[in-house]
Amino acid sequence: MPMTMGRLSALLLLSLLCACGKVVDLQSGLKDVDANEMVTVLNRHGIDAQKRTTKEGVALSVKDTDISRATEALNAAGLPRRNLSNLGQVFKKEGMISTPLEERVRYIHGLSSELEYTLQQFDHVVHARVHVVLPERVAPGEPIMPSSAAVFIKYVPPLDEDMVVPRVRKLVASSIPGLSGEEGRSKVSVVLAASELTAPAVEWTTVGPFHVMADSAGSLIGTFTGIIAVFALVLLAMLFVILQLHPKTADWMRKRFGKALPLKTDDEAAPQTPAPAAPQPSN
Repeated sequence: MPMTMGRLSALLLLSLLCACGKVVDLQSGLKDVDANEMVTVLNRHGIDAQKRTTKEGVALSVKDTDISRATEALNAAGLPRRNLSNLGQVFKKEGMISTPLEERVRYIHGLSSELEYTLQQFDHVVHARVHVVLPERVAPGEPIMPSSAAVFIKYVPPLDEDMVVPRVRKLVASSIPGLSGEEGRSKVSVVLAASELTAPAVEWTTVGPFHVMADSAGSLIGTFTGIIAVFALVLLAMLFVILQLHPKTADWMRKRFGKALPLKTDDEAAPQTPAPAAPQPSN
């Protein structure tokens, strides 16, 4: 009987450990700001994400069963964001002399990065790319190629395209040489793409020390109730075994609680022999 109870307890503990699930790293080497944004997005999709600090930066971990959903949610939100270089970083010279081509490439890259960062500050915009073409003479004697720009924006609905597109054109045209005025704005093409994955409405609640989704609260409470019931049955079975093996314990409990137990001690279990009858006096 004790061996059976031990095996039952071991199986119960093993099932609890398996139910916890394995936690794996989803992203690593993140900035704290980016990690917080990713945690917010994942929680909005009903995915529990935890972050921890490492030598390389901040690591984000989720359950292995949530890897696919977490990756899809982050891709739809354009996270983690691409590291953008500012003009100071781009124009940092590494040699004594820079060629005109290097200076031009650095300038275009820095200008595009600054515009991308600014466009991502718009509400509902999750990702932005800007491609800039500066005035250039292709060959001697040829007319100068005018400036132009192409903008790609990925957003999460809702977004008023009729209101956003003119603002984007005005912002980009005012930031690039040779695109000022109405004619310059016409040379800025804007492409908007809506993210297909929308965040579901997820409600969270607290069950004991755990923070879970409201839809999962009922099943979690049922699981806890079942675990408590199993432990109670195990304890009752162990108590029954103890009372069977140690009758003195049953006698102590009878005296302590003042109730007769269904178990009998050794003295009570022994057959009672009738007392010998007293001899009758002879007449």
